[in-house]
Amino acid sequence: MDSKYCVIMSLTLSTLKSTVQNYLETDETTFVNNLNTFIENAEDRIFKSVQIPNQRKNVDGVLTASSRFLTTPTDFLAPFSLAVIDSNTYYYLDFKHNSFIKEFSPSTSFSSRPRFYAIFDDNTFEVSPIPDQNYTAELHYLAKPQSLTVQGDTGTTWLSTNAEETLLYGTLIEGAIYLKLPADDIAQYEIRFKESLARLKNLGEGRDTRDEMRYDSLRINVS
Repeated sequence: MDSKYCVIMSLTLSTLKSTVQNYLETDETTFVNNLNTFIENAEDRIFKSVQIPNQRKNVDGVLTASSRFLTTPTDFLAPFSLAVIDSNTYYYLDFKHNSFIKEFSPSTSFSSRPRFYAIFDDNTFEVSPIPDQNYTAELHYLAKPQSLTVQGDTGTTWLSTNAEETLLYGTLIEGAIYLKLPADDIAQYEIRFKESLARLKNLGEGRDTRDEMRYDSLRINVS
């Protein structure tokens, strides 16, 4: 049987690396040294396309009086919600483009309870209006899980044990591009990656819909 169509079992870091080398029929040193990068690129592509269990997190922080900025967590990928807590009441901020923030509150002299937030850069949120006092903030966000590459040779992750096809074919695409394989070969890996990603996405979206229905019933709109 062609190895490209074998049944894929749960993957450790070591077995994923060896499987990729077998599929692409190379053990060239530079290629092997780049395997972690191929795996991490594949993981990033998956994480940006679909939510997996345990990617949702909550964290508390402090919006400081007279400062419009709030640092994001180190594993932050995307926000679900940001709320300020005032007198034991949650006030959920509306997510906006950062150009809206500048237009809504161009003056740094105006301050009040924040109503809006935007992504300022890779590590920072910007809120508007500028906080008139210190507020406890609660961020509900999509987190980037730890990579398989930091788990050790025998380590596993949720992806490598539950979405092993998606992870394998994503890594094969990266490796095949690096090796400059024929476009037809890369296209076959891309087809299989997208098929397995679609199955994973359908599973994740079904779960997220149920979560959002429960979550939305608890929201308090900013007035």
